[in-house]
Amino acid sequence: MVYSIMIAFLTAYLLGNLNGAVCISALIADDDVRKHGSGNAGLTNFIRNYGASRALYVVIIDGGKAVLGCLSAALILEPYGYSLEGMTLGGLAVMLGHSFPALLGFKGGKGILSGLFVALVIDWRIAVLILAVFFVAYFATRYVSLASILAAAAFAAGFVVFHYDSLPVMLGGVLMGAMAIFMHRGNISRLLKGEERKTDLFKKTKQE
Repeated sequence: MVYSIMIAFLTAYLLGNLNGAVCISALIADDDVRKHGSGNAGLTNFIRNYGASRALYVVIIDGGKAVLGCLSAALILEPYGYSLEGMTLGGLAVMLGHSFPALLGFKGGKGILSGLFVALVIDWRIAVLILAVFFVAYFATRYVSLASILAAAAFAAGFVVFHYDSLPVMLGGVLMGAMAIFMHRGNISRLLKGEERKTDLFKKTKQE
């Protein structure tokens, strides 16, 4: 079983290395999104530099890899009776691969979009909670970072509330939420200093 866990984790981690923002910026502009704006390989920085009209492709890639990572790990561990735990392991590995991709020099995204799809696969109630928190916070403040941080906290809280009866699943969810918050540590610092930039997710801003 140990080898199966390792294979499940590595498969999902490598899937996480497939970054939508990096792939699409290379395809449409022969460019690297990480060379612009915040330097982050995520959806927000992609929209800021290439516009919202092409963001769907980023969503498909980052969402698709999260789904595949969860399902592949669940399939590998299902024979041992750990399907849900496998999904959680796959989700954690995908998010690690997205945020710290070995194939991209360990410079990836912050994991909010991937985390949404991980939650959707594991428990749709957590996905609904994440979306509700994100959009309420975003439309109230126009800070994508603050909305993302609160959504990550809701992600962790959702696993505690809905999966308290399974310690591995609950801890996996808390770890994923904590990792997403950690990836926003720079944003947290700027928010506290009043230096964070507001973002209109529905239009392109000037390329930096």
